[in-house]
Amino acid sequence: MNELLTTAEMAEADRATIAAGTSGLRLMEHAGRAVAEAINPQQKRVLVVAGPGNNGGDGFVAARLLAERGHAVTVMLVGDIARLKGDALAAFEHWRGPTVPASSGAIKDCDIVIDALFGAGLDRPVDGLPRTMIEAMNASGVPIIAVDLPSGVNGTTGAVMGVAVNAARTVTFFRKKTGHLLLPGRLHCGPVVIADIGIPPSVLGAIKPQAFANGPDLWRSRFPVPRVDGHKYSRGHAVVLSGGLSTTGAARLAARGALRAGAGLVTIASPREALAVNAASNLAIMVRAVDGAAELGMFLADHRRNAVALGPGGGVGPQMRELALTALQSPAAVVLDADAITSFAEQPEPLLTAIRGRTSTTILTPHSGEFYRIFKLISDNPNLNSKLEKAREAATLSGAVVLFKGPDTVVAAPDGRASISDNAPPYLATAGAGDVLAGMIVGLLAQGMDGFEAASAAAWLHGEAAVAFGPGLIAEDLPEALPPIYRRLLGFPTAP
Repeated sequence: MNELLTTAEMAEADRATIAAGTSGLRLMEHAGRAVAEAINPQQKRVLVVAGPGNNGGDGFVAARLLAERGHAVTVMLVGDIARLKGDALAAFEHWRGPTVPASSGAIKDCDIVIDALFGAGLDRPVDGLPRTMIEAMNASGVPIIAVDLPSGVNGTTGAVMGVAVNAARTVTFFRKKTGHLLLPGRLHCGPVVIADIGIPPSVLGAIKPQAFANGPDLWRSRFPVPRVDGHKYSRGHAVVLSGGLSTTGAARLAARGALRAGAGLVTIASPREALAVNAASNLAIMVRAVDGAAELGMFLADHRRNAVALGPGGGVGPQMRELALTALQSPAAVVLDADAITSFAEQPEPLLTAIRGRTSTTILTPHSGEFYRIFKLISDNPNLNSKLEKAREAATLSGAVVLFKGPDTVVAAPDGRASISDNAPPYLATAGAGDVLAGMIVGLLAQGMDGFEAASAAAWLHGEAAVAFGPGLIAEDLPEALPPIYRRLLGFPTAP
């Protein structure tokens, strides 16, 4: 169940289910029941803040069922009863308890609020009475259960449409929406429960969702597992390009990430001025002298060196541009990070042209600032309203897999597939963490993973390692936190 739906795709899932013979009112009944079951029996006094649409209908059903179970329930209708129609009207007509007009001062003397105001379909800024009610819910201090999505959050983009409910928990239906994972919407959701309301998974065959919650189910079948008859050469040879004497740390972090990710061999391609420092600081990682683009080209001509990462601590400028373009002419899979991206900020087209002209995998790993530098027109496009849309557009334009970093890291492939991660803890924001991520990606590529799966797997592993280590994390800790994650992922017994 890692598919993510836009609001339009969820509407199509509803439509297809109803067309196949399940009534909309039955779906609403199941949705309301799921919301009612999320209410603690000790939360006796329940206020349902309902809108006039189907989200409000879900709230009316929940109100009726909770009242039948002995809760003291009040429905506050935000809007005119005369606007109710269809399934929402039918659900309201089955509600026999008190219904009061919307009033910001009335959100009190209750143990829990059910937010059934807008749900996932909102696509306009919230104003007037609905805005007042959302602000009053947030100010009340009463815990809020959101129906489908916190009111005020766009279900597709995750944008806050002026103001949004701060939910303690969200009950959604069939599948999560992209807005549940994208920021800032995710910050308003609390834990998200997915309820089965009778929509069959078969409807996904026609919808063909292309966005996924990042996790092992998405890429496990392609994840490299060492074979009994394997050896280090069969597990690939990753190369990490080092910067000069004063910036070797980034490359060493990336190389350690590649090694821990499972690459059979890892080599730091080092300028001669930094050779001694790199050699003295590594044991299992090899170090070789590689100065300038011509030497890098010769080094990567050996097909056994099948994946290379450039950018961590590499320096910004013409030399890095030449190195990156040389790497892109090689048969190796290429990861371009940090300085390798920024070096093309003034003239991105040579980079994009080189990527589009190759058949081997290319992965770009920008954070938001780097993304803006290389994809300024995409960043400024007012018709691209979410990080997901921007990453997809960048992947289509460049022909590369784009890993757009952040707490909601998006990995987008040129074929339209995308994953969104939600497992990165805040202490992952530390110097060098991105270098380790670049190394993990190149380590997985060296073992033969495809670009989209390798980038998605590395992003998930990166977050899981940070969670496992916990507060106090520094970048050096990330590779060393991977072994227990791998044991769990590959089904090995837990180490004593």
